[in-house]
Amino acid sequence: MDTPLAEAPPRSRAKTTGSLSRRMILIAAAWIGLLLFGGGFALDRVLASAVTRNFDDQLQYVLRSLIASAAIDSAGEVLFSRDAAADQRFIEPNSGLYWQVSAPGRPVTDAFPSRSLWDRRLAFGGVHDDRSVHVYNSNQFADEKLRIVERDAQIPGSKIHWRFQVAQSRSGLDAQIAVLRRTLIRSFVLLGLGLVVLAWLQTLYGLWPLRRVREEIARMRAGRSNRVDSAMPDEVAPMVEELNALIEHNERQAEEARRHAGNLAHALKTPLTVIMNAATAQADDLADTVIREARTMRRQVDHHLARARAVGRRGSAHSRAPVWPSLESVERAVARLYRHVRIDVDGPKDLQVHVERQDLDEMLGNLIENAAKYGGGSVFVTVSGQSGFVELMVEDDGLGIPEEDRIRIFDRGVRLDTGKPGTGLGLAIVRDVAEIYGGTVSLEESEDLGGLLVRLRLPAAN
Repeated sequence: MDTPLAEAPPRSRAKTTGSLSRRMILIAAAWIGLLLFGGGFALDRVLASAVTRNFDDQLQYVLRSLIASAAIDSAGEVLFSRDAAADQRFIEPNSGLYWQVSAPGRPVTDAFPSRSLWDRRLAFGGVHDDRSVHVYNSNQFADEKLRIVERDAQIPGSKIHWRFQVAQSRSGLDAQIAVLRRTLIRSFVLLGLGLVVLAWLQTLYGLWPLRRVREEIARMRAGRSNRVDSAMPDEVAPMVEELNALIEHNERQAEEARRHAGNLAHALKTPLTVIMNAATAQADDLADTVIREARTMRRQVDHHLARARAVGRRGSAHSRAPVWPSLESVERAVARLYRHVRIDVDGPKDLQVHVERQDLDEMLGNLIENAAKYGGGSVFVTVSGQSGFVELMVEDDGLGIPEEDRIRIFDRGVRLDTGKPGTGLGLAIVRDVAEIYGGTVSLEESEDLGGLLVRLRLPAAN
């Protein structure tokens, strides 16, 4: 029976906060709607006021004509000397255009109305002492809303002030305003829809490069490319550059991991071959051979594990460690192993480096232990900050290292003093880990103590 193929694990979906396009379009639509509503309301007020003012101006023109042509006959009735009220609508009953002249203190039934009022009369209030024109809306007729202009004036030959009123139905005015508002609403709705569509097109076009970035990443995941090479807008280009830098960084780490794995395999191959040959030949010194080669393999494993650990931590931008606590910890550990050695430390206590604490301890431990082991009993450590770096100088009073051997001593397994126990990997580990973090290590001669001076420079995190 065929064995079913294992299904690929489902891809985990990234957490989202909603569509960026929808968010931009909604914001644009809300802002457009707010502006159009405010602008439409203001424009409606302006246009409605203009139409109403024009309507009132016509009524006031008739009112002034009535006042200018009014006179009192011998019977005390109001007459008009010219055809100020000659509009045909003043004659037709209930035509929607009316005038009326009233005397204060007299009942409204004694007023002089236009024929268009028929059996109705316009109500009026008190005397207008300011003699100005008053304009207002009136609902005194149940079936007809009126717009009334009125003013008090004294007719020649009369000692009293008469109330002159001209009224017109609001139906025409309201109809004009309704047509105006319908036109405004339709126009602004079409304008709003057009602007929202424009915002949608702008959002679609503006965010299109992000879709291209997604397609490029999908091509990289499929193995068809290894970089985002397409030209991008100025706002997206920095993100693409950082993405390519991250990919390059990961490739370097992967290549370093493969190289370390190959080096480790190659380093273990020879000791394993020696053990296999001794076991096959049933050599008398098999036990000693196994112990010796096992130690060799352990040194190689420790070295490559240290490098792999430093490479894995190097990508963290938050890697930082205070120098002084690490120095104190290493000093206490080395002092317990070499009780006859005096270790002095000097320098500012607030410096930090862009290195993981465990890797900093390992580098300082190797350097200070070597100084204590191969020195004459005195070790001096100086810490200082210099232009973006923290420099640590470890000096001893031993015999030092000849200048011609200072490069070779960094090779794995090289030991100049074979009389003391060790693996020959200490300085190699320090060099490899320091270079991984962007630092350097060099060997010099100590001017103060006469022995070896190791200068370790690491990136500062202050």
